Amino acid sequence: MTIAPDRNLALELVRVTEAAALAASGWVGRGEKEKADAAAVDAMRLVLDTVRMHGVVVIGEGEKDEAPMLYNGEEVGDGSGPEVDVAVDPLEGTRLTALGQPNAIAVIAVAERGTMFDPGAAFYMDKIAVGPEAADAIDIDA
Repeated sequence: MTIAPDRNLALELVRVTEAAALAASGWVGRGEKEKADAAAVDAMRLVLDTVRMHGVVVIGEGEKDEAPMLYNGEEVGDGSGPEVDVAVDPLEGTRLTALGQPNAIAVIAVAERGTMFDPGAAFYMDKIAVGPEAADAIDIDA
């Protein structure tokens, strides 16, 4: 009889981001942002494949032809468990990492399938987050 340890999805996702961050850390200050990003992507994908979930990347590294892994529409996880939408950024702050500066981060978010905003082919967008008191005073186009 094989006994498997109980797994908590949130803790498994911590392991996913930890793997990405550790892989990127070898490139801190080396001026190679593409290599830092590639290391983070490879590590994140490797560990994601072990997570008990049936995920689909909704916000990822880009379109399939431009990103070899973690592209929008890619299935991730081991195929069992909950069906989820996934947003990833294995290394937010590639330039910061390459220059040896602080505040780079590995990011993952999951939500029940069909509930996460899918921006489509959008790459970047302007955004401002404010409290309700300032909502009427802010104009992103000003």
